[in-house]
Amino acid sequence: MTTTAETSAPPADPSGSRSGDVDVPAVTARHFGLAVLALAMGGFAIGTTEFVTMGLLPQIAAGVDVSIPTGGHVISAYAVGVVVGAPVLAFLGARLPRRALLVALMAAFAVGNAVSALATSYEQLMVARFAAGLPHGAYFGVASLVAASMARPSHKGRAVSLVMLGLSVANVVGVPAATVLGQELGWRAAFWAAGGLAVLTLGLVVWLVPSVPGDPGASGRRELSAFKVPQVWLTLLAGAVGFGGMFAVYTYIAPVVTDVAGLGERAVPVFLLSFGLGMVAGTWLAGIMADWSIFRSLIIGGVGMAFTMLAFWVAAPHGWAALPVVFLITTLGSVLVVNLQLRLMDVAGDAQTLGAAMNHASLNIANALGAWLGGLVIAAGWGLRAPALVGLVLSVAGVAILLLSAALHVRGRDAVRA
Repeated sequence: MTTTAETSAPPADPSGSRSGDVDVPAVTARHFGLAVLALAMGGFAIGTTEFVTMGLLPQIAAGVDVSIPTGGHVISAYAVGVVVGAPVLAFLGARLPRRALLVALMAAFAVGNAVSALATSYEQLMVARFAAGLPHGAYFGVASLVAASMARPSHKGRAVSLVMLGLSVANVVGVPAATVLGQELGWRAAFWAAGGLAVLTLGLVVWLVPSVPGDPGASGRRELSAFKVPQVWLTLLAGAVGFGGMFAVYTYIAPVVTDVAGLGERAVPVFLLSFGLGMVAGTWLAGIMADWSIFRSLIIGGVGMAFTMLAFWVAAPHGWAALPVVFLITTLGSVLVVNLQLRLMDVAGDAQTLGAAMNHASLNIANALGAWLGGLVIAAGWGLRAPALVGLVLSVAGVAILLLSAALHVRGRDAVRA
């Protein structure tokens, strides 16, 4: 017996040669490019505030009178906000008109950054950073659904990748600029700038993004049904584990550059720039690959990251030879990020809002996992290159999870045919 699901060649099928259609209602935008740019501006604002904290950590810690290690907890507070906010806000907002929901999320993000800038104590700053992280995952999830709804069926992958490109460009332009601003005018200025970008995004979304209806059939029970789908859990796990390798290397890149590669401190920004450029290139490439095949793109990204982790371990002692390797790490990592987003939108079924939003919760778990495991092997005396081997193991584990996902999918399809 042949079913409708079989004849439509769903994108979750690892043997498929195309990405499939993300099932979102079509919407016509007067200026598609400008509408996507407005959505990407939100990603730029989010990326700027997420990563600028790392660049200004000494100033922030001094500003609220704590040590640098203690101050680092404000980064964790933001990540926890993302993990909590993604499912909760997607759950609550699934029925709301999507443009209005995007505006509300950006308004909350702006308030979170303004409160961060006004914080006068460590405790206040921790609460403010947690609050600023809450809209993060839900924004990217809803913006991805809106972008997909405006694109032609054969270009939905590219549309979603353009939204995610804002986050990548933030690492090349927004974070360095906000870091300099914070160094010159005080760390609070960086959070004011991020809040200003959020307000700008809010205005652009109202002006350029067409009205997109919510899902009138959505309910709390239906959104939560996404968590009953094994493929959703496997995709989230693949992101949390497989993408953790990138953070294992990224977190400790500065001491590797200075102490292992033997380069001066001035080389560190060059390596960070290479990371950012790799994100931009990978996000652009991911959209093209997704329109070919989401699942195959995930496998290529995961396997490629494993090889680049090993290459970084080999190249790190050889100075500038490691520079192109870090570019490839984030290029392949971004291929993973975009295609994980699209796969969650595919496998979540009717709970698309929650499924799309959960990707960034998964990636923030990857951030914490990679940094923690990388720190463990360094503390164990394995050396500053050891996080690259952690990244290798995590990348291989992520690919293994994806292959398990493929096996379960094929088994389920064969069962339907029987």
